[in-house]
Amino acid sequence: MKAKKKEGSAAETEARLKFLGTAGARFVVARQLRSSAGLYLEAMGKKVIIDPGPGTLVRLNAVRPRIDVEKIDGLILTHGHIDHANDVNILIDAMTQGGLRKKGWLFAPQECLEGEKAVVFNYLKGYLEGIVSLKPESSYNLGELQWRTSVRHLHPVETYGLIFEIKGKKLALVADTKFFPALLDCYRQAYWLVLNVVRDSPFEDPSIQHLVLDDARRLIREIKPAVTILTHFGLGMLRARPFELARKLEEELGLKVIAASDGLTISLN
Repeated sequence: MKAKKKEGSAAETEARLKFLGTAGARFVVARQLRSSAGLYLEAMGKKVIIDPGPGTLVRLNAVRPRIDVEKIDGLILTHGHIDHANDVNILIDAMTQGGLRKKGWLFAPQECLEGEKAVVFNYLKGYLEGIVSLKPESSYNLGELQWRTSVRHLHPVETYGLIFEIKGKKLALVADTKFFPALLDCYRQAYWLVLNVVRDSPFEDPSIQHLVLDDARRLIREIKPAVTILTHFGLGMLRARPFELARKLEEELGLKVIAASDGLTISLN
């Protein structure tokens, strides 16, 4: 589904992914041991915020150089959990100047938009240029920025990963999910692979639907991305030192693995 007609070529513009926050799981978010702000993607002439968790608006104004919320073109939610969607409403209000300037697009699973699990306030919907409901394995665009959704993830709410086309290479953002084999084919061609890895050891409760370090190891080994970035850390990951875990994975697999830190910027050029 297209949000806008394609504009003039933006192929030569800067492309980058900034980790405004790297917190995952309730204790790290509640204590703000890591920021729980979302991701900032600037590519193909567009500026997008992905999964604006608690504190995203504050981080946009605190980072240097400052990111002007009024220049954001779109918001994308992978799912409606609070650590991924808490700031969606304040961002809609801020980017549209309180509704005085109708602008921007919102892309989100239907559950985020309607029904008892909805996270977007109805009165704000009219402030936007448009709202697009995400479906599994479907294609979308915002100007020249193009992406597709993954298969539906195994998570308690409707959840999709995102695979962006950035100058002929794929940037894959693997949102919260329990590991299942279809993930391998879905993200197979990723050049940059961003993994939400909440824990360094398996969960005692098999019903918990998040990736752990062994799942990340399998995904990296079989997909073989040029660069993997681990993020969305729970307390166990922080105690185990994400940078050390990434270094060991890199040595073991012979592939570039980075542990994200708050403010990390990855060039996509």
